[in-house]
Order: sequence, then C-alpha cells, then structure tokens
Amino acid sequence: MIALRAVRCGLSALLGASLLAACGQIGGPAAPTPARAEGGVAVWASSADQSRKLAAMPRLELVPAGAAQAGEVVIDPAVQAQEIVGFGAAMTDASAHLFQTVLSPSERDELFAELFGSEGLGLSFVRIPIGASDFSSAHYSLDDVAPGQTDPALTHFSMARVAAEQMPALRAARAVNPDLTLMASPWSAPGWMKTSGSLIKGRLKPEHYPAYAAYFVRYLDAMEAGGLPIRYVTMQNEPDFEPADYPGMRASAAERAAFFAGHLGPALAARKSRVGILDWDHNWDLPQQPLGVLADPAAAAFVEGVAWHCYAGDSAVMAKVKAAHPDKDLFFTECSGGDWSPDWGDTLGWMTDNLIIATLRAGGKGALLWNLALDENRGPHLGGCGDCRGVVGIDSRTRAVTRNVEYYVLGQISRFARPGARVVASSGGAPGLNFAALRNRDGTLVLLTHNATKGELPISVRIGTSRFSAAIPGGEVMTFLWPDATGSP
Repeated sequence: MIALRAVRCGLSALLGASLLAACGQIGGPAAPTPARAEGGVAVWASSADQSRKLAAMPRLELVPAGAAQAGEVVIDPAVQAQEIVGFGAAMTDASAHLFQTVLSPSERDELFAELFGSEGLGLSFVRIPIGASDFSSAHYSLDDVAPGQTDPALTHFSMARVAAEQMPALRAARAVNPDLTLMASPWSAPGWMKTSGSLIKGRLKPEHYPAYAAYFVRYLDAMEAGGLPIRYVTMQNEPDFEPADYPGMRASAAERAAFFAGHLGPALAARKSRVGILDWDHNWDLPQQPLGVLADPAAAAFVEGVAWHCYAGDSAVMAKVKAAHPDKDLFFTECSGGDWSPDWGDTLGWMTDNLIIATLRAGGKGALLWNLALDENRGPHLGGCGDCRGVVGIDSRTRAVTRNVEYYVLGQISRFARPGARVVASSGGAPGLNFAALRNRDGTLVLLTHNATKGELPISVRIGTSRFSAAIPGGEVMTFLWPDATGSP
C-alpha cells in the first residue's frame, strides 16, 4: 500500500505538536471549520529547517487591540479585493500516468483525497497541457498527420491519448473536489499548421489561424462532454521560447493579438460555456509582451487576463501590468522546483513570497505550480527538464509517495483560503515580514506570513478592536486562521 498511514493520522483532527511528531507531520491537520476556529487564532507553520511541516501550533488569544503598535499588521476585512479561484498544479501526462498506472485505484483515490479534499490540501485549480509537453512519453498533438500533409478540416482530430490517462485522472480529482477549476495550454499547434512543419520550433502560419481556433473548440467540446469543462485557455505555453527537444511554438504579441481578435476570441464567444482567454503564460521578464496584446483593443476585448511564469524576471511586474489594466485578471500559472534549488528552506520562502504572496498582493486570483507528480527519475519526460520536482514524488518501483517542499508551499494557503475567498486589505508589518490576508465565504480570516529574515520576528496583528501576537522564527511560513468578528459582509 501507498505510504499514507501518517496522512490519516495527520488529517484526523487538529493535532498537537507531539502527535504531529508521531505522525511525521506528513499531511498535517484538517482544515478547520468556523466552529473549530472559535476560541482564538489557529496557527500552522512550516519551518526552514523542516522541523515543522504544516504543523499545528498552540492557539493564540484574541485580545483588545489597545493603542497602535509600531510594526503591527493591520487587517481590514471590510476592504475586499479580488475573489480567489484557487491554488494547485498541472496534470501533465507524466502526472496522470503515475496516478493511473503506478498507483492502484484505491491508492490514487486516497492520495487525491489528501491533495484535493476539503480535509486535505484542498487544491482547487489544475492546469492541463493540450497535447504533449516535455512531461509526456511521446511528442504528439491532437491532430497529427503524415509529413507533408495538412488537415484544415481536422478530420484526424483525436482525443485518444487524452482519454487514456489524463481524463480519468482529472475526473477522479473532480470527484473529490467538484469545484475544481481547469485551465488548458498547448505547447504547440499541430506540426502541419506551423512554419517548421513540426511540433518542434516554428510559428503558426496565418492561413491556419481558423483551423487552430477550431482545434481549441474541438478540444473544449470534448473535455466538456467528458465531464471536464475548461474555464481558461492560453494560446501557447511560453510563446517567446522555441525549445529544441520538445514541443514549442513562438508567437509574438502581434501574432497573438491577431489570433485572439480574428479567430480564437470569436470562436470561444460562440460557444455556450464560458472560457476565458489568458495571454502570455510566460515569464516575468517581458511584461511588454502582454502589454502589447492588451494595447490592441480588438484583441483585448477577448482577453480575460494575463498568466505568468517564474523562470526569469521579477515578480513585481505582475502588479505593474495589473495596475495598467485593472479590468484584466491575473494568474500565476507555472513554476517548478528542481535539483537546481536543493535547499528546502530557501525554496519554501522564495515560492511563498513570489508565487503566492506577490500574486495575491498584485491582484492575482490563483497560483499554479508545475507537475503534480513525478517519479524517482524526475519523469516520465521526453526532452526538456530532467531535474524538475513534482508537488509529490511517486516511486514507480515501490509506489511510495514523497511530499516535496512545493506540497507545503501550496498547503500553507490552499488548505485555508478556499475558492471564493476574497483578498482583504492588509498593511504595516516589520521589515522582512511578507504577508497577505483573505476572508473566506464562511467568515474565517486567513493571514499567510513569511519571515524572510534569519532572525525571529515578533508579529502583532490588529483586526478592528482586537489583536493577536506571535513570534515567527527566521525563514518560517505561518498561516493564521480565525473567525471574523468585525461584522464585515
């Protein structure tokens, strides 16, 4: 059996520190209901030295706020911003293969209860490659033909590969969390549509813009018919990059704008089910790319938001682009940990600061990491990244599950801030303390914090006429949860 006994132990109740040590802190405590959150402030922590991993800490007392204090964090639940879609990772072919083939159905379902369930991490947002990515066992699109042939009528369109493992895995995840939101991104158009004549490199030929828009519609219709409606799409994963050994396609801002305005936008608008277009789906270093698309009124009319990756640039650009186009949504859609970043504490803090807190404070509605699961060889993959980490590792020989640092980065927010939560105003704080606050629909308040210094930081949090105080060790990520008593709607 899969190594999940400790998860059952960890998910059974709000655990004390000693029981968490006995359980290995693998899964951590269950997400509290408002009733469980009564009687003070519940606290969970993940430490830079791994001594705590989503560990329940002693509850804190809410006391009268008194006079303002230097460096206090002030939360105003009445000032609400964007509504959260969710947090999660990608169901790549590699991940789906491990879930469907390496694990037994009961083992998969048990792990999915931990990852997607309301008593587990509560992951609620999943990205799906349309066709192959580097984390596939073969390079393919959904309409492959012999070299030199074309198929503008899409007579060879096939969902067979998607239906084999990816769709069953997604349906199983959706059975655990019916509120799961799905986003889909192609790594390449079919090779016959491109200047390279291949899934590798090249650009989309303008004469095939109509066929590519129809390709999206065929995919979306098939997924919806299979019980997996897609809420967001991007035209292209990382459109400013042409990888040499796995599917990719370059698409400039002008090319994307023309495709959105004249083809994909109208095609999606004609469907009954709403699907939003997110532009860019690439790194922080080229904000002029999505700004270029949004400067085209015809394209911008069909673009719902901008999606970002982490591999180059500064996370601060997300807020700048959002400020320039406040009517457009913001999502963070890909970042992978890997062997290039082996320090657990450094990765915990960097990802929490840049992928979660920066996204929320910039106006983001959700954040996604890369592979949900990879095996002991950092795959299966064909080309591309050979040293990436999944949110979990699944050993293909023993079926043992390893929860990587990315699991805890997600868990410190996804377990507590649920879909429909709204980011609320939060300000102040001591230098080196990074934070974001949210209010769930059930009235609970969530404060995610990271002490980015090496020394302990005191924190005092004021909410209306109440406050609580704590001390956060250097490098620690802490999440605080308590009922909103301010009367905010």
